[in-house]
Amino acid sequence: MADFFHWFRSKSDSPQPKRSENWEREVAQLEEEAKKTPRAFQGTPLNRAGDLCLRAGDRDRALAYYGRAIDALLEDGQREAARGVANKIIRVHPEAVRTLCTLTWLDLAAQHLATALLHLRDYVVAAKRVHRERLAGDQILSMARCATQGEFLEAAADAMDQLGFAGEAALVREWARAGGSPSALAEPEAVAEHCLRCAVGSNAHHKDQGAST
Repeated sequence: MADFFHWFRSKSDSPQPKRSENWEREVAQLEEEAKKTPRAFQGTPLNRAGDLCLRAGDRDRALAYYGRAIDALLEDGQREAARGVANKIIRVHPEAVRTLCTLTWLDLAAQHLATALLHLRDYVVAAKRVHRERLAGDQILSMARCATQGEFLEAAADAMDQLGFAGEAALVREWARAGGSPSALAEPEAVAEHCLRCAVGSNAHHKDQGAST
């Protein structure tokens, strides 16, 4: 027992690990790589920089790098890669408004109804918490305008009610009964392209409105 206490005390007294110079240097190198790389390829070094920051315990820097990686990936049309990075943000910061909106659009693009419903629900909760009801309402109405799944349309109508937009909620319920809005898209590829464009636009718009993630 005495040996155990001697060992435990020696471990407690030893200095705690700090961020190494190598870690900081590697992040700086990835930042330089991103600056010199064509926009289509910037997502990879920015994502790696985010991973390094997260492992080092610097959550804010990690989120910033992940957000920049998503910007680059969306602009290059890399939907699934953008979704992967967005899910990293949600694991670290479950209430990230901008990322939840982006994920909902990407779910609709991929026709992943179950995750679209989950992300829609979380998006509404997060938007209300930071008083972004109008912005979220506009985005969800746009989502409902292009969707044809009755379950998503009903959920979108409920979301509009929760955000305080009863008139828009009634309109979306009309679309649900009709099988979609007059401008709903039928072809999966057309839906995917439209939702990707909307994801890019919503990502930029949320950022303009002060949502960092």
